[in-house]
Amino acid sequence: MTSNVTAVSYGPNLTATGLEQLQSVLTGQGAQVLSASTTGDGRYEVQVTELALPDATAAGLAALRREVADAAIEGFDTALVLASLRSAARKLLIMDVDSTLIQQEVIELLAAYAGKREEVAAVTEAAMRGELDFAQSLHARVAVLAGLPADVVHSVRNEVRLSEGAAELVAAFKAAGHVVAVVSGGFNQILEPIAAELGLDYWQANELEIVDGALTGKVLGAVVDRAAKEKYLREWAAAEGIALEHTIAVGDGANDLDMLGAAGIGVAFNAKPAVRAVADAALNMPYLDAVRHVAGV
Repeated sequence: MTSNVTAVSYGPNLTATGLEQLQSVLTGQGAQVLSASTTGDGRYEVQVTELALPDATAAGLAALRREVADAAIEGFDTALVLASLRSAARKLLIMDVDSTLIQQEVIELLAAYAGKREEVAAVTEAAMRGELDFAQSLHARVAVLAGLPADVVHSVRNEVRLSEGAAELVAAFKAAGHVVAVVSGGFNQILEPIAAELGLDYWQANELEIVDGALTGKVLGAVVDRAAKEKYLREWAAAEGIALEHTIAVGDGANDLDMLGAAGIGVAFNAKPAVRAVADAALNMPYLDAVRHVAGV
């Protein structure tokens, strides 16, 4: 019998009790366990379980994901991935930037130079929870930057730190011949050097307006919001001849929801509860490279 779904479990502590509980949930839904292998690197452990699922349709997979989520097994998370995605010759990985590819929220770092960090952070948090329109909230947050010297952009670049495992994740996908993209509600002026350093295939963010060496408190052009993120996913996948079913999207906020939903699998990375509730998989530890195991890279 051939595996059509893979259960990828990852976390700091894959206990025997937890894995037994997981297997009970899987077999209780009619899945046949074909094989299991375990690996780890000292930061987290991974178990890959190959399954034959009687109903591997979108509806069947969604039902199994709900059962696994409802089991609330402690110590690790489990992603259920179609074998066809994991075995695809070419895949597209698309990620959010702030609080996903990087550890910080860039707008908050910029706002600190205007003495408005806490005020802006509160708005960012509400927007990421989905309580505010993203574009409107972005305009409001950027407005507090008006008058700041453009040099603060360079200062903020130096403060940005990649998430743990981010560089390793990108390098692994690139080495395997896959495509890596990022799309951000942040700013091109910060993202450009990161994209160049990582060798990203595609990237897009908002453009801060700078006039006479100072930030105007405005962004140029249309805001990269949740609809735009999905649009870029579809455009870049089409440009590369990669089926949406072979794409992996990773994000943490409400503005990532459309992108996560359109991808072959959407991964919520240390995400807001509203995002975790609807994403295909959740990654609740700081190591972004765990996405490799989900994607089979």
